[in-house]
Amino acid sequence: MNDRIIESEQGYVLGHTDREIERLKAQAVLIDPITRRFFQEAGIGVGMRVLDVGSGAGDVAFLAAELVGSAGEVVGVDLAPAAVAVAQSRAASKSVSNISFRLGDPREMTFDRPFDAVIGRYVLQFQSDPANSLRKLAMQVRPGGIVVFHEIDWAGLASYPPVPSFDKCCRWGSEAMRLHGTEINMGTKLHATFVSAGLGAPTMRLEMPVGGLPTGLPWLQMFKELIATLLPEMQRFRIATADEVDLESLVERISKEANRSGSVILGHYQVGAWVRR
Repeated sequence: MNDRIIESEQGYVLGHTDREIERLKAQAVLIDPITRRFFQEAGIGVGMRVLDVGSGAGDVAFLAAELVGSAGEVVGVDLAPAAVAVAQSRAASKSVSNISFRLGDPREMTFDRPFDAVIGRYVLQFQSDPANSLRKLAMQVRPGGIVVFHEIDWAGLASYPPVPSFDKCCRWGSEAMRLHGTEINMGTKLHATFVSAGLGAPTMRLEMPVGGLPTGLPWLQMFKELIATLLPEMQRFRIATADEVDLESLVERISKEANRSGSVILGHYQVGAWVRR
């Protein structure tokens, strides 16, 4: 999930640990191609000035920087000092000159001029009022500019034939997110959110990771790290214990069950939505 967020009133359920930052980097390797397709179809291109909200470790901002090129500019904003520090360090190590990162809430910040686009990945799901957040963020965009967001939907998670260990962890993870106040079906709620924000009906696209093993193993490893991050919340809400989850053997158990039945594992729905103001 997440490439960092604008914090909700309940706080960011996935936290700001070093392990979480590393998870986000690994996640980007698998998810960036999907985000890139959404952004390109939405119209993000050379020479644009882009605001990336909830930048976190900076992966989405770096992707956008590639799309806008040296003639463009990307400004990444996040509320977490640790995340901004990591993003700034990565930008320096990459010698990327068309990108900068700032600490703050982009809904309330003042910039020297409007942006050609505002973008975000896995951001709106963590807002207590996604439509209101989107409305405020869209105000940072010039007339005719682009508003594009990539969100997930936990409803996509499934296996067929059923893989019991995987299906159980999916239920535990989604319940932990839901009880914390996260919108676990944000992807399919993007249409209503854009309309409620006064932006009109967005163009939408859906992709999802899907496959059997060993093809699906990298995604399964990423899923394990997500469950590891959510484990404290599972325990706090008494959804599952550490022994029940058994992180160390989780991927092995799921793999054995999937291989026995020749199962296909389906990941979260990945939904992109965009409009021009």
